[in-house]
Amino acid sequence: MQLSKRLTALAGLVTAGHRLADVGTDHGYVPIYLMEQGRIPSAIAMDINQGPLERAREHIRQFGFEAYIETRLSDGVQGLKAGEADTVLVAGMGGSLVMKILEEGLPMLQKVPELILQPQSELYQVRRYLESRGFKILREYMVYEDGKYYPILRVEPEEVSGKVVPERISLYTEGEYYFGRVSLQENPQVLLAYVNKSLAVQNQILEGLSRSEGPRRDMRGREVRQMIGYLQECGEQLEKRLPECRNTREA
Repeated sequence: MQLSKRLTALAGLVTAGHRLADVGTDHGYVPIYLMEQGRIPSAIAMDINQGPLERAREHIRQFGFEAYIETRLSDGVQGLKAGEADTVLVAGMGGSLVMKILEEGLPMLQKVPELILQPQSELYQVRRYLESRGFKILREYMVYEDGKYYPILRVEPEEVSGKVVPERISLYTEGEYYFGRVSLQENPQVLLAYVNKSLAVQNQILEGLSRSEGPRRDMRGREVRQMIGYLQECGEQLEKRLPECRNTREA
């Protein structure tokens, strides 16, 4: 089984020996790959749509893993029972959907040892949500493939009580909610390229605003300058960690 860079990174974050629940499995590639590598003892491949689940079943049969990988039609983790998985993988969907899946399965997921998340958008909101629900981000991984950047989070619950964490001092700065904590980043060169590209985009927006008029120009300008500040802060931290990447730039 040959995986894309994104799927290889996802598979690589799954702890060896864990039973996997792959939410939104699509073709079933990740559980098949991990079984083939001998990394996991079993898996549950789940999808909300029958078509992708049938494709996953066919691939599982082709590789001879019917006895080890079960397929289930499931909306998020609704088809997963407590104690059936040690790692839950939720990947390849927007941040709002990731948070919806987590919220709907919260009492059970707060007792799962490990979550691997790959939200396609709204990283700021996802990180804030995880913190508010008592999940700790242990590792982050940024993948660049086919012209796109894919952020991946490895998360574990801080508590197993099932209760919402009360208000407390934030563990992240505002900039870290957007771009992650540099010390947790497993692929800092790619994150630096993403930051530099984003910084160039924000500077272009700011330049365009300087030539525009209207009541929203000043407010929008403040928002863009604030984002530029977050990007510069993250870039400086990355460059200190990776002096050899100081000249990394991506158009």
